[in-house]
Amino acid sequence: MKRKISEISSLINKKISSKELNKNNYISTENMLSNFRGITKATSIPVGNVIEFLKGDILLSNIRPYFKKIWFSNNYGGCSNDVLVIRANNHVNGKYLYYALNSNEFIDYYVASCKGTKMPRGSKNALLDWKVDVPNIDVQQHIVNNRRIKYVS
Repeated sequence: MKRKISEISSLINKKISSKELNKNNYISTENMLSNFRGITKATSIPVGNVIEFLKGDILLSNIRPYFKKIWFSNNYGGCSNDVLVIRANNHVNGKYLYYALNSNEFIDYYVASCKGTKMPRGSKNALLDWKVDVPNIDVQQHIVNNRRIKYVS
């Protein structure tokens, strides 16, 4: 059955102080790698508040999404406001959702929702309206078990 992203996950906006972070757990669009390749170590950390993410959250660059910057977090940390934090709910396995979003089909859809020319941003409403095939949790787990996520750092 197909379900909207809004039905199976939430966009997280909880703020934390950047004082809690280091270059290994701060994510911005600058240290997200293009073409679905994960992340690298940050070169700097901003002063102020950032968006909190947890292990198992999906981070998606909202600026110039055609660069295909998406990461399945393997730790706790914080990210810039230009990175969306997507947290799966109990209807979907987080890694399964990551695999569904880690696709050219999704990126093409999301890019079509962009506004702006120099630094186009994807539409959060379009993201939340995207439909994902959501089989039962056992099938999702089987799919996850037979795929591997590359953590680049």
